[in-house]
Amino acid sequence: MAVLDLVTFPNAILRERARRVRNIDKSILRLAHDMVDTMHHYSGVGLAANQVGVLKRVIVVQMPDDEEPRIYINPEIVHREGERMVEEGCLSVPGYLGTIPRSVWIKFRALDSTSKLVRLKADDLLAQALEHEVDHLNGILYLDHLQEHEELRPVETASGNEEAQSESEEATAEVHVG
Repeated sequence: MAVLDLVTFPNAILRERARRVRNIDKSILRLAHDMVDTMHHYSGVGLAANQVGVLKRVIVVQMPDDEEPRIYINPEIVHREGERMVEEGCLSVPGYLGTIPRSVWIKFRALDSTSKLVRLKADDLLAQALEHEVDHLNGILYLDHLQEHEELRPVETASGNEEAQSESEEATAEVHVG
């Protein structure tokens, strides 16, 4: 497959709502597999199609413990419960982190690459990644969840010394969800 170019903020496509996929054909599957390659290349745990310039409702995610990536088509969050504050970054907003509210757990549904309906209840990093990617498909960035823009901070200054910076980079790999 191929590594695609990442779209970065402030590109206007990141603010557009992606369109539903009507038919899961070879072009959609190729896009999804290219998105997986792109997500791996940039060390993310998730990626939405508009982050590679395509306005289709396709996301990919892969948690650190997952052996295989997950491909979801026409994903939606059908229920959210609770609120927790999480540190989050985004491949389309490189070099920055922010602390934002996300759900404690979610109910989610989508089609997989074989057109099978997938329903799941997710919490922790998976819930965060799914919320983040579905937000992307709706033209919402994690920046929009910041209570104040001053809460956005450069990754380089997130820690005070090299050892802490290395730890921060390891932690950041998990929050750069897409």
